[in-house]
Amino acid sequence: MAESEKLTKNQALVLERLEAANSPLSAYELLDQLREEGIKAPLQIYRALEKLQAADLVHRLESLNSFVACAEPHCHAHEGLVAFAICENCGDVTEFVDAIVQSRLAEWSNKRDFVPSKTSLEIRGICAKCA
Repeated sequence: MAESEKLTKNQALVLERLEAANSPLSAYELLDQLREEGIKAPLQIYRALEKLQAADLVHRLESLNSFVACAEPHCHAHEGLVAFAICENCGDVTEFVDAIVQSRLAEWSNKRDFVPSKTSLEIRGICAKCA
C-alpha cells in the first residue's frame, strides 16, 4: 500500500495543498486555505504536519517557519542530510541531498562523539530564474 493511502483526510488535504503550492506555506496559511474543507483549528493542521513529517512526506523550513512537500519522498535516509536552496526573491525552494556534505558532517560528528538526531541545511539566496 502506498504511503498516501494510509493518510487521514486532514493529512491528505494538507499534503495535497503543499504539493500544489508554488512556495512554502505556514501552518496558518494552510489553515486559511483548508477552512472550507472542514479544518477549523490550528491543532488539526499541526497534527497533520507532524505525521507527514514523520512519514518523510513534508519538511519544515526552520528559517521560514513554513512547510514544503518532500520533492522526492523516501529518496533520503531519515537521519541523513536534507538541504534546501531558498530563493529570497520568488520563494522557490529546491530540495537536494549532497553525499559529500553529508559525509563531512558525519565525519565531524564522529570525531566529537556527537550523535545528530536531525540534519537540515538551508541555503538562502537568489535562484537562476531571478538572477
